[in-house]
Amino acid sequence: MKLPRATVRLRLALLYTALFLVAGGLLLGISYTLLDGHLHRTLTAPVADDVLADVRGQYALALVAVSALALLAGWLAAGRLLGPLREIVTAARSVGGDSLDRRIAAHGPHDELRELAETFDEMLDRLQAAFTSQRRFVANASHELRTPLTVMRTEIEVALGDPGASAEELRRAADVVRDEVIRCQGLIDGLLALARTEAGAVERDEEVDLAELMRAAAGELAGPAGERGLSIELRVDFAPVLGDRRLLERLAWNLAENAVLHNRVGGYAEIEVAAAGRDVVVRVENSGPRVPPEAAGGLLEPFERLGSGRGGGPGAGVGLSIVRAVASAHGGTVDLTARREGGLRVVVRLPGLRDGRGAASSGARARDSRRLASVPRHGTRRGPTQGPARR
Repeated sequence: MKLPRATVRLRLALLYTALFLVAGGLLLGISYTLLDGHLHRTLTAPVADDVLADVRGQYALALVAVSALALLAGWLAAGRLLGPLREIVTAARSVGGDSLDRRIAAHGPHDELRELAETFDEMLDRLQAAFTSQRRFVANASHELRTPLTVMRTEIEVALGDPGASAEELRRAADVVRDEVIRCQGLIDGLLALARTEAGAVERDEEVDLAELMRAAAGELAGPAGERGLSIELRVDFAPVLGDRRLLERLAWNLAENAVLHNRVGGYAEIEVAAAGRDVVVRVENSGPRVPPEAAGGLLEPFERLGSGRGGGPGAGVGLSIVRAVASAHGGTVDLTARREGGLRVVVRLPGLRDGRGAASSGARARDSRRLASVPRHGTRRGPTQGPARR
């Protein structure tokens, strides 16, 4: 015969009954001892023994009856107290990928059980937001990758379907395929960096000078900027932070590249890195197309670009979202503002390093304020460690 499962409700009821039984037994025992002494002092021994025998029977019957009532009261009280737990269990069993909007919405006294129910609701809020973001991200990534893959397949099929294709035509097709591969590689690199930072895979154990990273990124982009007649003004101070160097390089590169990529011919970009209290602030401004103020914040979302719709601007649309993810992973913030004259102002604020470690030379700490020469350079590297990740 299978015994009933020892639920928490049953254990609480039995514990309540046991405590009541022990307390009642002690009380009746003390009462019986006092009554025994009193009766033997005032009555003869045979009469006192008869009275005590009757009292023992009445005490035993009363203790059994009250213990049964205590068990019933304990069962009902435990059921009422554990009601929120049953709601949590029911909600947890019913939650799925298509029903993440279910909530417990507990009410009643602000005790531990209500706190547990509210914590469960908050967890469901985070899960719903994560699932929604993941679905949107996968859908957008699939759309972005489909276009270059379609172009490559078309070029290859056309080249293979023309037996008399000349070397020049084959080279042109190969150039198109190469450009699309570079585009796919940049998008994938950006997606990997975004996924890594959003997953919290950040090693915050390396001192990194943001001024050095921004100086290097601006130098690498001087060539492409010169080809478009752009000037890059750089004003940087020694700005140490603690974090993951590769991700911070990606942040610096994306900020500088977006300032060049989304700009007008003959325009300018300003890059400033300086300490502000206990923080390090990176400010990047550029001339460029006018951005509606209400649409500026949306550019921090993946696959959002300037222009009409998702495909309305250059780049893959993940550059600034990577900047925000990297900054958030390092305890910082990103503020994006549309300039009235056109272009954007991006301000990144990160916690600075103030413990005196890694003392730099006086030359490294000196303020660097200069305008980079806007002349074309060849062989410009296309990113900090990998391909570009653009807004």
